[in-house]
Amino acid sequence: MIPESFKQDLLNRVDIVDVVSRYVQLKKGGANFLGLCPFHNEKSPSFTVSPAKQFYHCFGCGAHGNAIGFVMAHLGLGYVEAVKELASSAGMQMPEFQPRSPEEAARRERETDLYALMERALEFYRAELKKSPRAIAYLKARGLTGEIAARFRMGYAPDDWQALRAAFPQYEDKALVECGLVVQGEENKRYDRFRDRIMFPILSARGAVIGFGGRVLGEGEPKYLNSPETPLFEKGREVYGLVQAREAVRAAGRVLVVEGYMDVVALAQFGIGPGPQW
Repeated sequence: MIPESFKQDLLNRVDIVDVVSRYVQLKKGGANFLGLCPFHNEKSPSFTVSPAKQFYHCFGCGAHGNAIGFVMAHLGLGYVEAVKELASSAGMQMPEFQPRSPEEAARRERETDLYALMERALEFYRAELKKSPRAIAYLKARGLTGEIAARFRMGYAPDDWQALRAAFPQYEDKALVECGLVVQGEENKRYDRFRDRIMFPILSARGAVIGFGGRVLGEGEPKYLNSPETPLFEKGREVYGLVQAREAVRAAGRVLVVEGYMDVVALAQFGIGPGPQW
């Protein structure tokens, strides 16, 4: 049996619009995408795909489901074969089909909690940015507006060794170390990984926060500090800004790749990148 955690990880990594558009011609219509339903004959589009909710629905025949369900229905595959098909396209290795140990089961169950934890950390950093005149002044000096900062959900990590205690009263929770927000040093002393940095959240294909990049204010090394590899974040699989740029990439049929977080945000500020103007 395929572990539920692997299924969720797969659905977090794939984008249903990308999956469906391999087989159905889609056009943007408001917040969703529209096309002719592949499951029944029709002349007017009644088939919708929601990038926000990650499901498809046909108002004509009632077909409905997620990316796995679409591959099963459209290609006539069984559940396992459909998961294998999607996993292959996402570069994910299928898990071995063997009973999980109690330790592994507990770890997998815990992973689902890490997404909520990362989202809470992001909201903390965003709130701290609004309270930091120094951080706001830095962004303005780089030519960025509040609108762009909000679009990329940017934040600020205070210059404090344990600032995250304000967001996580249970600062000793091992999950904070698991997801890379907190470092456990010598003699089990804990401290925030990110301090006095502009925070760039790294999002999965479904828009979930899976990691952070932190840019130091002023001078300091390293200039950029990234989240470590975690159960949620594999650096080699992620592209910063892809979620915001996805619709523009589809419309333009091309991608502009740059080196750093600030490069992506600065280009967007000047009309090149994520947004309908690209």
